[in-house]
Amino acid sequence: GLTFETLTPTKKPWHLYGKLAIIGNYVLMMFYTTITGWLLSYFVHTIKGDFVGLNADQVGGFFSTMLGKPGSMIFWMILAVVLGLLPVAKGLQSGVEKITKQMMIGLLLLMLVLAFNSMLLDGAGEGLKFYLVPDFGKMVESGLSETIYAAMGQAFFTLSLGIGSISIFGSYIGKEHRLTGEAVRIIGLDTFVALCSGLIIFPAAFAFGVQPDAGPSLIFITLPNIFNQMSGGRIWGSLFFLFMSFAALSTLIAVFENIISFWIDTKGVDRKKATLFNGIAIVLLSLPCILGFNVLAGFQPLGPGTGVLDLEDFVVSSTLLPLGSLFFTIYCTWKYGWGWDKFITEADSGSNGLGFPKVLRPYFKYVLPAIILGIFLKGYWDIFIA
Repeated sequence: GLTFETLTPTKKPWHLYGKLAIIGNYVLMMFYTTITGWLLSYFVHTIKGDFVGLNADQVGGFFSTMLGKPGSMIFWMILAVVLGLLPVAKGLQSGVEKITKQMMIGLLLLMLVLAFNSMLLDGAGEGLKFYLVPDFGKMVESGLSETIYAAMGQAFFTLSLGIGSISIFGSYIGKEHRLTGEAVRIIGLDTFVALCSGLIIFPAAFAFGVQPDAGPSLIFITLPNIFNQMSGGRIWGSLFFLFMSFAALSTLIAVFENIISFWIDTKGVDRKKATLFNGIAIVLLSLPCILGFNVLAGFQPLGPGTGVLDLEDFVVSSTLLPLGSLFFTIYCTWKYGWGWDKFITEADSGSNGLGFPKVLRPYFKYVLPAIILGIFLKGYWDIFIA
């Protein structure tokens, strides 16, 4: 909340974005807590053996039944909020960081095993072809701009760019590390995880007759089917959903820390009081997303087939993330903000890692803002005009 006041105390218009970014953190938590609750729920159901013996249709029905039970989803969402806020309330970031690192290594190794298993399923070849072989005909049919828009939108969301969510991780980077080298590592690891996820899900989706464009529910329909086909699948499945739950909780912890720090730094509120107040607020703010799958299913804010989660995702992914990225790009490259020279000095401080490619200054100053602005406008065009 105080970043812009600290870096450019006399340039007050920039300060306004700090509050907008915090709003983005709240909106993200309005649906991310629900998804984390799903993962926790699936971990328990898998370890209990509730998916054993179910066929593909029955696994899909299990997920649909879950969405129709608001009481159960509220319980798991509250548990996710509590588990995410406890470390923040106690200020245990260093301990959480160590545990998260070990769990993430475990998750990556498990993903490699699952990807290998998925590629050996009957019918997996079609899934691999769908996933890995480019279809330029469909790209032309949809339009190159649509492909770029989808890719950039995914990049904004997966890296949490634009609303300060990733800043809390950046704040823990030692001064000896240059930021560009760390950024390359993050991008590489993120890409590796994305590729592995595709190798797990798409071959299995074709093998079990699940639509590959089924959205977030793929992980809750396709993967239990994979585990049912594996030797020791109940154990593998339990480990997978445990690690995925921990990955999701690490995101909750980071965003909660952003929110709590904002209240501490700008309002002078005690950490425990800020945690309690925000815990209650986030639980209440998360209710519309849950009710959107059942009680409020008739509410279709962005057209037929959409729900509350789609609206909240639109606010974050198509509005605040691109606008925030545009804001930060201009702030770091134009003299009216922090300025290119100060940005380069900070990015290149330290002795380990790559230096920032200064030759790309025109790209970051002019081209990248134009691309981001185009993505933002296209998101609104597709929803409200096209």
